[in-house]
Amino acid sequence: MVFALYRVATVLGAPAIRLYLHWRRYRGKEDRARFSERLGVAGIPRPPGPVIWVHAASVGESLSILPLVERMCQATPSPHVLVTTGTVTSAKLMGDRLPEGGLHQFSPIDLPGVVARFLDHWRPDLVLWVESEFWPNVLSDIRARDLPAVLLNARISDRSFRGWQRVPGLAAKLLGTFRLSLAQSDVTVDRLRCLGGENIACVGNLKYAAPPLPVATGPLGELKAGLKNRPCWLAASVHPGEEHFAAQVHGKLKAAYPGLLTFLVPRHPALGVKMAARFRAEGLCVARRAGGDVLTAATDIYLGDTLGELGLFYRLAPIAFVGGSLVPHGGQNLLEPARLDCAILHGPHVENFARIAEALQLAGASEQVANGDALADAVAALLERPDRGRRMADAAKQVAAGEAGVLDRVVERVQPYLDGLGLAPNDAAAKAGPDA
Repeated sequence: MVFALYRVATVLGAPAIRLYLHWRRYRGKEDRARFSERLGVAGIPRPPGPVIWVHAASVGESLSILPLVERMCQATPSPHVLVTTGTVTSAKLMGDRLPEGGLHQFSPIDLPGVVARFLDHWRPDLVLWVESEFWPNVLSDIRARDLPAVLLNARISDRSFRGWQRVPGLAAKLLGTFRLSLAQSDVTVDRLRCLGGENIACVGNLKYAAPPLPVATGPLGELKAGLKNRPCWLAASVHPGEEHFAAQVHGKLKAAYPGLLTFLVPRHPALGVKMAARFRAEGLCVARRAGGDVLTAATDIYLGDTLGELGLFYRLAPIAFVGGSLVPHGGQNLLEPARLDCAILHGPHVENFARIAEALQLAGASEQVANGDALADAVAALLERPDRGRRMADAAKQVAAGEAGVLDRVVERVQPYLDGLGLAPNDAAAKAGPDA
């Protein structure tokens, strides 16, 4: 009943939904050149042979599945792996990082006609659905076409679980699309079963399988030369509202730590212009990487408002605050700084990475702060005791390596579905690992 109502609502509401999508395009939140892909119109032809469709909502999910995509592209004979995401940022990252055999398209919006158009063109032989973005029309059509589908890296947050419990029939119908569900944690296994899922297993979090964020050696050397021996820290993946805390920290500590430099990487690079204007209005000297500004001895805040360079800044700063955690967003990926020799700080809102945050705290690799004042105190303590920061960074790296076998466990579970497509694993690639 609930699904039928949803189906009718999306049919009747299609004009309004399309209008909203056009408004997003006007605001720069949709790719103008590839806008038709959101409406199910493919931007490229379907290649011959098997096509594996991997859907990952945004940046974090798409980065987590890159090692798996690489492994599948190395199968014999080589398949094509179509990755769909819904954001401009993730599309740009996939364009840069997908291996040979990998394709990217924007995900179709959840309207019946759009979904049918997408599936009619791509005719996927296998569907791999990442984490927890359950679109009813898409999943229903996948099931109606009897396409083999696997749920990967499944995660059901407290809030989502409460929401799905209010529509148990719909939850069971959608989860019935998946012939296998691989969960990040035992908690998610229990929740999926409670909601009607079947054939569920916990194999670990694919985010542990990702390699360190990449970096270009040229910019790294240039910024290191400009940094010299100045004390510095990083506010990474900063969400709107959190830039105030970063400026507050800098203002409180600048006198006690002469030459202090704050690196700040906004979660959405387009916000760099507004952030810079705000900081300058507060009397701070700001350099914007996107604007080509040079890091000088007078720079207070260096804004990394470019795309795909977070790995550069994690390598420059020994102390990293991970954003999305002092505002109720759910946090960002704590494993990224853990792999790159950072002592990690974060706020209380880390629901999306709860198990990782717990592991880091238990290992003494991270510290949770409640607000801007606590963040300033934590940064000051680490600037004062760099040896403590190094111990935290070493512990963080050990945590990040703690589930190194998760990719092999996922591949082992997915391989029977690849066998069904006549795809044999590349044993040499499996032994080489994700960094090969």
